[in-house]
Amino acid sequence: MADGVTIDPGDLQTAHLPAVYARAPSSVSFKKLRKRILRQTQEALRRFAMDGPGKSGGAQKWLVCLSGGKDSYTLLAALMDLKWQGALKADLIACNLDQGQPGFPKHVLPDYLKALGVDHRIVTEDTYSIVTDKVPENKTYCSLCSRLRRGILYRVAREEGCDAIVLGHHRDDALETFMMNLFHGGRLAAMPPKLLNDEGDLFVLRPLILNAEADIGKFAQGMKFPIIPCNLCGSQEGLQRALMKEMLETWERRHPGRREVMFRALQHVRLSHLADEKVWDFEGLERED
Repeated sequence: MADGVTIDPGDLQTAHLPAVYARAPSSVSFKKLRKRILRQTQEALRRFAMDGPGKSGGAQKWLVCLSGGKDSYTLLAALMDLKWQGALKADLIACNLDQGQPGFPKHVLPDYLKALGVDHRIVTEDTYSIVTDKVPENKTYCSLCSRLRRGILYRVAREEGCDAIVLGHHRDDALETFMMNLFHGGRLAAMPPKLLNDEGDLFVLRPLILNAEADIGKFAQGMKFPIIPCNLCGSQEGLQRALMKEMLETWERRHPGRREVMFRALQHVRLSHLADEKVWDFEGLERED
């Protein structure tokens, strides 16, 4: 909403847009891309009941986690856009965790967020030294790095009185995680759109879960986001996730639409056709006489 007037999501006139779109392309193709990202994000919010009442009964407060990569920039832009239109009730506070990586450009995200006028918090914790000390050079850092990062973000969310931490994982992240769990973990599990933490006081939300990584990449390129690459594990080869990504990309090239079909499978689970007696009562099945 703006002055009581509903703004067409396809309208990219600078005068009618939040500051995040000041450099957005005016092409028809970009308008369609932006509209698709917003539609899928809003659908995820609705389908997975993300934008409910907060702890006090009013609007929720979300800690929107920014890494400086294409996914988290797109997440923030989409949420700001939907909130500006009146399609999102939650209040937003952006958060970046500076993990002490050598050469990390500390000014990029604070400068970007200040220019947008976004409430934000920059947290500095040297998890880089911990990860590089604990994990051998030929092993992936991702698991330990993720656990340390998540613990810090939970703490910050509680300090800020937030109801949820919000992450930029998309459809392809969920599929890669599913494949990793299938091939290496021996379980059927992916990334849930909405998760309650073990303590039961914070949600973990993934509003981009219906969005394709290819769309997010094109959107980020068009928006000219100041991307900060993650170099912590860049020297490691043969990472499980990279292998899963390559496998999915190969399948997609050979059979276009394969990713979409696979993601639909995650939304249509038949417990009776699997083999886990903990979630399906095989012993209790009885024939009808």
